Amino acid sequence: MALNCGIVGLPNVGKSTIFSALSSAPAEAANYPFCTIQPNVGIVGLEDERLTTLSRLFAPQRVIPATVEFVDIAGLVKGASKGEGLGNQFLAHIREVGVIAQVVRCFEDPDIIHVHNRVDPLSDMETIAIELALADLDTLTKRQERAERSLKGQNKTEQKVTETLLVGLDKISGALQAGRAAREVPLEEEEKAALYDCHFITMKPQLYVCNVDEAGVLGGSPLAKAVQERARAEGSEGVIICGKFEAELAGLESTEEKAAFLQDLGLAESGLSALVRAAYRLLGLATFFTAGADECRAWTIHAGDKAPKAAGTIHTDFEKGFIKAEVYAYEDLLRYGSEVKIKEAGKYRIEGKDYVVRDGDVMFFRFNP
Repeated sequence: MALNCGIVGLPNVGKSTIFSALSSAPAEAANYPFCTIQPNVGIVGLEDERLTTLSRLFAPQRVIPATVEFVDIAGLVKGASKGEGLGNQFLAHIREVGVIAQVVRCFEDPDIIHVHNRVDPLSDMETIAIELALADLDTLTKRQERAERSLKGQNKTEQKVTETLLVGLDKISGALQAGRAAREVPLEEEEKAALYDCHFITMKPQLYVCNVDEAGVLGGSPLAKAVQERARAEGSEGVIICGKFEAELAGLESTEEKAAFLQDLGLAESGLSALVRAAYRLLGLATFFTAGADECRAWTIHAGDKAPKAAGTIHTDFEKGFIKAEVYAYEDLLRYGSEVKIKEAGKYRIEGKDYVVRDGDVMFFRFNP
């Protein structure tokens, strides 16, 4: 399961530049609106020091990191929900991603045109929020009409499901009309399930990428701080990224060069790492590892998944025929230095079907083929 992240924002806020830097995949970038016509897609392996340590200890033939798919979606403008700019063509692309990363311009530069001729990140956020809400409201109205028409010909069981859907639609309708996100509305679990197939954009988790200049990433940015405060109020996060620094970092080949670059700047991690960690938190994701002489690999699961479900991410047969999992913690590998020492210390465990996998577990599954 790969993390799928859609990069959105107004034109000329730096989406394509940041996309290229994060994914090391070139995207067309220019100083005019709607440079991106079709969404660019880049898949990048995530750097994880835990996987690096495992590969150093096991010296495997292959090392396979967890991946994230970035989708660079063209700039939205006011009126996009009604077809302005390139309109609904791009809104359709947003519906296909798992988490939305809205790039917000948090730097001044007279040489880079802003679509509103002023740098006001909170206003930009509001514009995007309204357009996405209006697009969802249009979807809601059509879905509501279909559901109401279908009630007459349904049996009691089908009617109950449709009535649950209509209640959920009614609950989120007011929020969308006010330009707020559907995810902000408290819903019962049955209502969430009924609404799932509607694919509302504003139901998706959203975080904010504060695109700052060099001074902003090193000395702090009042504009980025304002975005982060708004994000926290929404129960989200604001990640600070300098597109220029990320582009330079992406151009370095070795892990050592990248670490030295970040250290020289006084940065603890890359913008990519910060963004992915924030997305993992929003989506409730976790990572476990498999390790051996053939392969060391990172696997992405939902936090709270039990061992058979985790096994199923490797192959569906692993989940169907699950017998047990041999497990130890990555921290214990650091502490003891080898699997042999971990076993001697009694930290090598055998877990069954009810075991909840922990982030950083190193696992080996046994199953009936």
